Amino acid sequence: MTTQDRTRHSERARVQETMGIAAFLRSRRAALDPGAVGLPPAPNPRRVPGLRREEVAQLAGISVDYYIRIEQGRAQGISGSVLDAVARALRLNDDERAYLRNMAAPPGTQPGTAPVVRPEIQRLLDAMGEAVPAFVVGPGLDYLAWNPLGARLAFDVAALPPERRNAALLVFLHPGSRALHPDWDRVAAETAAALRSEAGRHPCHPRVKGVVAELLAESAEFRALWEDQEVRETMSGRKLIRHPEAGDLDVAYETFRLATDDTQTLCTYTADPGSPTETALRRLAAAEA
Repeated sequence: MTTQDRTRHSERARVQETMGIAAFLRSRRAALDPGAVGLPPAPNPRRVPGLRREEVAQLAGISVDYYIRIEQGRAQGISGSVLDAVARALRLNDDERAYLRNMAAPPGTQPGTAPVVRPEIQRLLDAMGEAVPAFVVGPGLDYLAWNPLGARLAFDVAALPPERRNAALLVFLHPGSRALHPDWDRVAAETAAALRSEAGRHPCHPRVKGVVAELLAESAEFRALWEDQEVRETMSGRKLIRHPEAGDLDVAYETFRLATDDTQTLCTYTADPGSPTETALRRLAAAEA
């Protein structure tokens, strides 16, 4: 095995470890204060923070051996009731519960074809183009389709090579990312948490694994956030973008999972009526026409 092959093998192993159920459950155990979940003080000082495995098993009402096998990824066919009990014991939120269920599910088959956006969805994007920046995001946070205003909202997506049209790669690796996002730390944390949610929903998808592997290799900031094991799908909110032509844009975003293909999400951005951002977006749309 060559040095390059060994590096690739080590990288794949690291991706599998950080995307696995073991690292996630360990991190959630470590985040909990035993006193906050009703456990009495331990007779001996704890060498590591958080709950012990036997304490999680006690709170979940399952045997210690069974919980250990779950955490090590060795348990097969875990029932929904057991997963719910573990989730309650670890005080998981809704996104974390979904991630746990996804990671515990039997592995699926890897997709054999690239995702395709239906023509009807592209027509919808185009129809919104005069005032609403919009695009479709696929597995691994790839940009799959957009309207002209969506392509220019931040990065010039259409001008990028296809393999670089990815929200996570742009946030962490594009040299202009911090200038575009004045609140870059928050955007980066949300992006890493969203990518982990994607990894839970599509654990066998090669594009998801590829994006995670590249970011782990190239971005120290991403590595730190990824190891936090945060899982979050932020379906709506606000974003501040410092556009090089339109100036500061304060936009609200909404995301909608497509019913015909749950691997694809429609993302839209709007401005408050009468706001400077609304005026700036209309100017930008006119320049794109």
